Amino acid sequence: MVENLEYYKVFYFAAKYGSLTTAAVELSISQPAVSQALKQLENGLGVKLFVRASKGIKLTPEGGVLYEHVKAGYEQMELGEKKLSSMLQLDFGELKIGASDMTLKYYLLPLLESFHEKFPGIKVTVTNAPTPATLNLLKERKIDFGVISTPIDKAQEFDIIPVKEIEDVFVAGRKFIQYKNHMLDFQELEKLPIISLEGNTSTKSYMDAFLKKNNVELHPEFELATSDMIVQFALRSLGVGCVVRDFAADYLENGRLFELRFNKIIPKRQICVAADTKTALSRAAEEFLSMVKKKESRGLDND
Repeated sequence: MVENLEYYKVFYFAAKYGSLTTAAVELSISQPAVSQALKQLENGLGVKLFVRASKGIKLTPEGGVLYEHVKAGYEQMELGEKKLSSMLQLDFGELKIGASDMTLKYYLLPLLESFHEKFPGIKVTVTNAPTPATLNLLKERKIDFGVISTPIDKAQEFDIIPVKEIEDVFVAGRKFIQYKNHMLDFQELEKLPIISLEGNTSTKSYMDAFLKKNNVELHPEFELATSDMIVQFALRSLGVGCVVRDFAADYLENGRLFELRFNKIIPKRQICVAADTKTALSRAAEEFLSMVKKKESRGLDND
């Protein structure tokens, strides 16, 4: 194979226009330089590619075969450059994000709405998974960002941006009204039917660890897949639900649920955006991260 690919570029333009002069103009080089490049290509391939014509040059049969392949390759490269330019202009591209139900609903969804309005050509893929699984996806470079909640194991591996404060609460319905407005000790939870998340989630791990520090170990009556379901079970007084306050906010406001009060404060947590500092971001991912940082710096979540 001829090592100097520039010869093929010259060949493409000479064949396309059938003129050494026009090829020279398109390439911004001299006509002798075009002639020399074609001669070097023919010598390298051991075949004549052009013959003189009444007006300019024309391909030999062998040159015609080569041109069809060079033409396809060169035009694909041109198409690639155009697509790359479109990506840089954010006319198209892809953004891949991992998020839990909570972080998606109470932080990511409004941000994605703004992002999509600004860049409708960007395809957004959201993988729904709890924080530990999301961090694994980020580590495996299957997503650009993880929208997660603290606590975070091995956070030093990632760039972590806190974006929203969240609060864990225990909520109950009318069957447990005797506990309303009473200051409780956490040990009293051991006597109550508890509704919690199932599996390995940061919310469940955080609450289990916090209660353990207070010498409390819960054995939930119900373990459910989503916080929305916990709220629905609590509305039917099937137990006391442990959720992030946002999930129950409407029902706490209208009185269908109430929040249990304790003599110790449950520390608040954070929703964070996590990125792999070792991975180069796409143009779309860079723009999304810029939106995250602008939103965080303006403190819009605290309005």
